[in-house]
Amino acid sequence: MKTTRTLRTLAAAVLCGASLAAVAAPKDRLVFQVSDNDQATWTQAMNNAANVRKTLGADNVAVEIVVYGQGIGMAKFDSPVAERVATTVAGGVDIVVCENTMKGQKLTRQDMNDKVAYVPAGVVEIMNKQKEGWIYIKP
Repeated sequence: MKTTRTLRTLAAAVLCGASLAAVAAPKDRLVFQVSDNDQATWTQAMNNAANVRKTLGADNVAVEIVVYGQGIGMAKFDSPVAERVATTVAGGVDIVVCENTMKGQKLTRQDMNDKVAYVPAGVVEIMNKQKEGWIYIKP
């Protein structure tokens, strides 16, 4: 009897925990690719990311911008969009930079905007996100 009650309690706790996790997770997840060293492309990606969060609600969508290749130039601390990158990250969008590209271009974290995060490989990051069900966008 006591064992049955304990099992029921555990089952209820697991179900409640699963329900809470489902409620807390964003419904939609978008991953943007930015691999062009073009201010207009960067601005479009950041505008799209902000507009999606505003339209769907910040709690309903996760957005990540993955930067690699030539796009890395605009992720530097002194780029023309540096202030906008910081504002975008502060607004809840993750901007991640490819460390393979950094190594290839002989860049260090000191060269980059201090608001960005890092991933080992940008293309692999996008692949993994897509496998996890993220929607892929390339502006």
